Amino acid sequence: MLKSFEHAGMTVSDMDRTVDFYCGLLGLRLHLRKVMADGAEIAFLDAGGGMLEIVAPAGGAARAVDVPDGTAGLRHLTFLFDSVDETFARLEKAGVQIKERPRLAINAEVLHKVAFLRDPDGIQIELAEKK
Repeated sequence: MLKSFEHAGMTVSDMDRTVDFYCGLLGLRLHLRKVMADGAEIAFLDAGGGMLEIVAPAGGAARAVDVPDGTAGLRHLTFLFDSVDETFARLEKAGVQIKERPRLAINAEVLHKVAFLRDPDGIQIELAEKK
């Protein structure tokens, strides 16, 4: 029997920069961070309803590329906020790369408002709010 969503994992190029983005700007909480035997760093960030596992290989990593239409893969990570407009304004002021400004959600049965931006490695992040 399913209990809950546990975590999604991703590779990043710089652990400090990534933790600063997700914890400092988005509000996730650092649960664990350590260096592995091969020199890679790993961290688990608590998002409230599941975690984000971040691995920074010792040799670095190339910038993320968007999943092309018609190709299977993870398209974006979505985080729920009280206000997309307020969160977006704060992130824009912090210099975060913007993909799409706040708008009403297409899937209004699930979400009210959304906006899209990119994390430091180019991974698409969706900001969302419900009514």
